[in-house]
Amino acid sequence: MKLEQYHLAQVNTAILRTPLDTPEMADFVAQINRVNAIADADPGFVWRLRSEGADDATSIRAFEDERILITLTVWKSLEALLNYVYRSDHASIMRDRRRWFEKSDQPNLALWWIPAGHTPNIAEAKERLEILQLYGSTPQAFSFNKPFPSPDLVITMAS
Repeated sequence: MKLEQYHLAQVNTAILRTPLDTPEMADFVAQINRVNAIADADPGFVWRLRSEGADDATSIRAFEDERILITLTVWKSLEALLNYVYRSDHASIMRDRRRWFEKSDQPNLALWWIPAGHTPNIAEAKERLEILQLYGSTPQAFSFNKPFPSPDLVITMAS
């Protein structure tokens, strides 16, 4: 059995069209616990940011603009995250995201590899979004469209 040396960290932000407690957001809010439970049960899932005493991160305001929600998760692989985002019930949120969230001119998702066992924090996540915005996809911060392999795969392939 191969010991996992790296996991994939993912930060994703979304700008709310209206506050979470408005009728316009009711469909989105109603799905949060169910969609988080799907992630929690996924064998490729490792960890997700949660507000203190809560089961989600919707009360965390990591940015000056209080309309911005943040999701920070860790996955065993890029494939596991892709399966969750696009092939689970999470895909319905992706299809409907324009109902609830404004389009941003900044990157709203960044991925990066972390040593297994490391828990990323909000400052690290914000830094990765900034790296992606400044430099595009690099091994330090990349997108689904231009991913980089896990460092342990690069080492294995070079050996």
